[in-house]
Amino acid sequence: MRFLHSLNRSVIGASALALLVLAAGCSKPADTGAAGSASTATAQLDAATQNSKASQLGDLSTFRGIAADVAAMVDKGDLPAAKTRIKDLELAWDSAEAGLKPRAANDWHILDKSIDHALSTLRADTPNQIDSKKAMADLLATFDSLQAKL
Repeated sequence: MRFLHSLNRSVIGASALALLVLAAGCSKPADTGAAGSASTATAQLDAATQNSKASQLGDLSTFRGIAADVAAMVDKGDLPAAKTRIKDLELAWDSAEAGLKPRAANDWHILDKSIDHALSTLRADTPNQIDSKKAMADLLATFDSLQAKL
């Protein structure tokens, strides 16, 4: 009976971990160390993302899609909407940290710094479109460079 209880706990724990990884938007389980195979992004993202490979961090298309939305808002000059939308990126990124960071800690830190810079630029007391455009262009370039690293 004790063995059954221990086995059930292991199965439940593994199932919970798998659900967390899926909920975080990852393309592979956290315990695989390999770089991963090519994956296509969702149809709602731009063509460049659709043809890219997953980075060592996994499938970043969800995060990049949010960043692309923010960049489009900045391009239109709607900085209040961009500030609101980038909060979605912050929440999604923070929620996925535990599943992503162990895969490629250096890459995670690079992207995290770029996200933080974009957040602080859009949250400035008086954000401006020029600085916000640059921060978003840098963030999108960081996403693209991590995907191109494979």
